Amino acid sequence: MNAPAFSLSNLEQFKARYFPDIGLGFQNLLLHKLRSLLTMLGMIFGVAAVIAMLSIGAGARQQAMAFIEQLGVRNLIVEAHEANSWQDLQEARKTSPGLTLQDFRLIKATANDVVEATPRKRFIPTKVLPKPQGDLPVVYGIAANYQKIAGLRIVAGRFFDNHETDSAAPVAVLGEAARSALFAQEAAVGKYIKVNEQWLHIIGVVSPQMTPGAGVEGVSSQDVNNLIYVPLATAMLRLEDTRSFMKDEIDGIYLQLASAEASPGTAEMVRGVLNVSHHGKNDYSILVPAELLAEQKRTQRVFNLVMVAIASISLLVGGIGIMNIMLANILERTREIGVRRAIGARRSDVVRQFLVEAVLISFVGGMLGIVLGMTMSKTIAVLAGWSTVTSLPSIVLSFAFSVSVGLIFGLYPAMKAAKLDPVEAIRYE
Repeated sequence: MNAPAFSLSNLEQFKARYFPDIGLGFQNLLLHKLRSLLTMLGMIFGVAAVIAMLSIGAGARQQAMAFIEQLGVRNLIVEAHEANSWQDLQEARKTSPGLTLQDFRLIKATANDVVEATPRKRFIPTKVLPKPQGDLPVVYGIAANYQKIAGLRIVAGRFFDNHETDSAAPVAVLGEAARSALFAQEAAVGKYIKVNEQWLHIIGVVSPQMTPGAGVEGVSSQDVNNLIYVPLATAMLRLEDTRSFMKDEIDGIYLQLASAEASPGTAEMVRGVLNVSHHGKNDYSILVPAELLAEQKRTQRVFNLVMVAIASISLLVGGIGIMNIMLANILERTREIGVRRAIGARRSDVVRQFLVEAVLISFVGGMLGIVLGMTMSKTIAVLAGWSTVTSLPSIVLSFAFSVSVGLIFGLYPAMKAAKLDPVEAIRYE
């Protein structure tokens, strides 16, 4: 029964001690509106900059993380480095046969952690009918288990099966962008398209996937929605690739592992196998999404620290502005301080009065900065087309730092005001 009474007593003491100072602080700020606003600008812009920068970074991170997770943290992707000219190809073939089906079979037989695997044959056809609006879709020749490896979701029809893969069936599954370019708003399943000289029966459509853009280092920026998926044998036997003489037998290998933890070891094993078969020729790359994810997290942490450090400079400048204006206030209100001391105010009362005013400046500036920062974040998202994410931690961090700056930079002027001699302060003109 005593605890509530004690708590109520403390609350009453808090109100009696601080509420008059808070009211007096607001009164003094409103007395000089323009000066108070100019003093707050450092806080406003500092808090807004922290929130806007962190929201841009969080948005970029969210996109990059989502794309890397779409690649599959349990996957390994081997990409062939294609020759740009006949001379480059001849030079490369002196030591390396390029990426081949034999490499795929060797890796699959050697790697114990691989649960699913498929080679890939990719090329841009010379013509497609009906004629697409925009760029020609890219043909992906893969095995039926690519759907599981890549986590493809079918929104219409189905994916081709193992029997269709083995028999080189003339079937195809379209990415969403390819479907839209070829058939506009019409349903695609059940219709036919002509790729080079081969007619293909459309049996399915894949749901839209996230494209990497330029946010993930080491990943091609190809539109993963503008694709025509066909069985690997169909791509290699039925569809003519006009630049096949410039390419490897296959240009990619997808491996799905039992766990993400096995990625580094399996990647080294794959690299060892390919180094032997390619005779040390570095004509391929190995993409490890799990490592990309970890690197992206490290990069984002550094980015956040740098952005916060840069934006915090504005808050420090704002703190200096608060100290400057509070020192000027002391000179203007010297007689007021002397009168307060003369009628019984203690030094702690004077310190509290000026400290409350400094914190109020940073508090109100921080609140206005939050509003401006969130507005900037939304505006950037609309005008620049970037993804921005305003998080509660960024708001709390920037606001807490703003109030702390006001408290720290207001302490010295408050203590200086408290040390004034009452007699001399009353006589001050």
